[in-house]
Amino acid sequence: MEKEYQLKGLACAACAQAIEEKISEFPEVKTATVNFATAKLTIDAATEDDTALNSKIEQVVHDYEPETVIRDLSAKSPEKHPERTNLPFKKELVFLVIAILLAIAGAILGASSPGGKIAFLLSWAVAGFEVIWEALRSLSRKNWFDENFLMSLATFGAIVVGEYPEAAAVMVFYQIGEFLQDLAVDHSRRSISALMNIRPDSANLIEADTITSVDPAAVKIGALIQVNPGEKIPLDGIIEDGYSSIDTSAITGESIPREVSPGDQALSGCINLSGRLTVRVTKEFGDSTVSKILDLVENAASKKAPTERFITRFSKIYTPIVILLAALLAIVPPLVTGGDWSEWLYRGLVFMVISCPCALVVSIPLGFLGGIAKSSRMGMIVKGSNYLEALNQVSIAAFDKTGTLTEGVFTVTRIMPADDQVTESELLKIAAYAEADISHPIAKSILKAYGGEIDHTLIESLTEIPGQGIQAQIDGKQVWVGNQKLMDARQISLPKLDENGTLVHIAEEQRYLGSILIADTIKKDSAEAIRRLKQLGIQKTVLLTGDRTEVGDAVGNTLGIDQVFSSLLPDQKVAAIETLLAEKPAGSSLIFVGDGVNDAPVLARADIGIAMGKLGSDAAIEAADVVILTDEPSRLPDLIEIARRTRQIVWQNIIFTLVVKGVILLLGAMGIAGMWIAVFADVGVMLLAVLNSLRVLR
Repeated sequence: MEKEYQLKGLACAACAQAIEEKISEFPEVKTATVNFATAKLTIDAATEDDTALNSKIEQVVHDYEPETVIRDLSAKSPEKHPERTNLPFKKELVFLVIAILLAIAGAILGASSPGGKIAFLLSWAVAGFEVIWEALRSLSRKNWFDENFLMSLATFGAIVVGEYPEAAAVMVFYQIGEFLQDLAVDHSRRSISALMNIRPDSANLIEADTITSVDPAAVKIGALIQVNPGEKIPLDGIIEDGYSSIDTSAITGESIPREVSPGDQALSGCINLSGRLTVRVTKEFGDSTVSKILDLVENAASKKAPTERFITRFSKIYTPIVILLAALLAIVPPLVTGGDWSEWLYRGLVFMVISCPCALVVSIPLGFLGGIAKSSRMGMIVKGSNYLEALNQVSIAAFDKTGTLTEGVFTVTRIMPADDQVTESELLKIAAYAEADISHPIAKSILKAYGGEIDHTLIESLTEIPGQGIQAQIDGKQVWVGNQKLMDARQISLPKLDENGTLVHIAEEQRYLGSILIADTIKKDSAEAIRRLKQLGIQKTVLLTGDRTEVGDAVGNTLGIDQVFSSLLPDQKVAAIETLLAEKPAGSSLIFVGDGVNDAPVLARADIGIAMGKLGSDAAIEAADVVILTDEPSRLPDLIEIARRTRQIVWQNIIFTLVVKGVILLLGAMGIAGMWIAVFADVGVMLLAVLNSLRVLR
């Protein structure tokens, strides 16, 4: 079973990593992932004993983060503890102010005087009480590379060598940095939450002519709810009464409101802008569009990008090596040269302070989550940061035709009578009567073009011939409406026609009356999408379609697509994708864009499957790695641009952090950089990296 926990108050990225590793070692746990950016723990466990498992998880979490409040989201259980408020921030601020005042007192009394030393020691103790306490807890867990332990050891060493003012000042500065860092992480979480704040809080339930505000989760399928102007639609449903325009931007990113009326679909998370609506609920809250989208976005970070996994492995190797170098720096030079032991010990302590890689561990997941959240607000759901990163390496973009690059809606484009004995309107009427009771899209397009009333008393018989068309007896006459196979079977000769589209031939008795051309129109932004993809450096664009070669080539030429595969059955589409995968450059990705469940085998086989989700399509949301809810091909280049911007910011953080730490490590070893600069290399760099990650959201 899969379980999810909210870890309220999780403030330490290294602790989050340690919690993940410890819980992963449980014999009943298959996988465990702690998403520091959203403070969530997700596990896949092979046990049904919730109580025992929850107890073990709570023990591990509290070993590392005692103030963290754990909530089992899978069980929808009430919280065992009150929610954490901003009180810890206020408490930290009070201690900081006291520590700063004591340090000022020490400076006034003089660092060499007994009173000054005592004031600086008290300042160090007040500012570092929590740090020292957490360091002792780390020792009890044999965690020698915990940031609190390293900072405690470094400042205690400064006291040993007589640097009382620096020990106090560094601990105060470190705590100021930690305080600002916590605020920055908290702000980034709030920013991401605000970006995804589309979940409705209540629903106006209509029962026996009374309206009651209830939790959306309590509303059952079939119930009636009222949505007033300005309110979010709480659940998916069908509009029973009312006319309005709704803002779908929270779901699709579209800025233009959509007009709705009775019979139209109402999607949860959208905002009712004008008229009052009565909606009959068609999905429970847990299955609603807004819940599915939020769950996908919130769980996306559990699928970590290669960069995230690399940084996790890197930090495990990097920190011990730097600690070993710090020890060697403190011991070897005075042994070899006979130099001042206190000077080299101080340099070793500075080296130690710089070593923590928290800036990378925190800012990188935040960067990827920001990219995923930004994409979702533009109507593009990315199911994992691994897919977001893979979008940077796309070399081949393959597309389905119908419903992806074209509207997927057939329309009558030409009516071609065989001679002047029948008019266009007569030909269309005969075809409409023959297709009157058929649900095929082609039949619907003919009936829509006809637009008149059908007198069913004239239709004496109607038989659908699979794969060919319709045989009908209309007003005493035998009528045949269908493709060339139907005409060939009746031995009715046809003129040679070269048209891009589907030809529906009409015959009465054995006389050929003419044909109707039905075509699927290209989406207005398809050409722009292909053009922008090429501008972004995509090496090859491919069209895969089951339609005729003439139709596929016409669409490909119109849009400027490089290669077209036509007349493909579903298994042949998969074979075509296999061929393209073999052709792509090593290390690159192939994306396939289709219109949902019909293309599921190809979506699964591609490196990244992207579904044109159609607003609220459950099948499409489940089928692919990425879902474009607006059905607009032009969103694909937008998505690739977001992926590239995310990677750019992530690598800015990596390079900036490693370069700053590398330079200050060198300066510390040379005795140029003191502990003040070392603390900046740790906490200050992390703060700047977190703030830089927030740029993804803009």
